[in-house]
Amino acid sequence: MSSFIEHFQTDWEAMTTSDWVGLIMTVVTFILMVGVYFYALRPKNRDKLEKNRFIPMDDDAIDSGEKNGG
Repeated sequence: MSSFIEHFQTDWEAMTTSDWVGLIMTVVTFILMVGVYFYALRPKNRDKLEKNRFIPMDDDAIDSGEKNGG
């Protein structure tokens, strides 16, 4: 069992700048994703999100700059 626990120990002094940046980015991304999941799955936000449900598939709402009929 001690080898299992030793596997998850971290030598904080040996971490490089890249290690710290990666750790911070991972933790921040995790926290943001948890926040988005709680926002999206909250029952009181259902009507607001359902209203905009088909925006990605609505081609008419996007103005591509082309004129119809010349």
